[in-house]
Amino acid sequence: MKKEKCESLEQARAQIDAIDTALIEMIATRQFYVDQAARFKRTVQDVQSPERVEQVIQKVRAQALDLGTDPDLVEHLYREMIQRFIQRELREFRP
Repeated sequence: MKKEKCESLEQARAQIDAIDTALIEMIATRQFYVDQAARFKRTVQDVQSPERVEQVIQKVRAQALDLGTDPDLVEHLYREMIQRFIQRELREFRP
């Protein structure tokens, strides 16, 4: 995503609003694919998959560092999002 220097508070806020919209769209898309993956899971362990969670966390922390953003913030956001998706999967889970 191209970054541009803003000339006003309004311009900065407009960019933030556009990013928020894109983030929500991406979260919805991620949820769609989590739901798709859930179709292939056979056990509660498959749903919770702590090893996979840690793989994702390590990957996003590394990406955050590469992009110069706070890896602790990214980890916190991802852990919360993943936990919510796991809860969603468990509510729908039927072995």
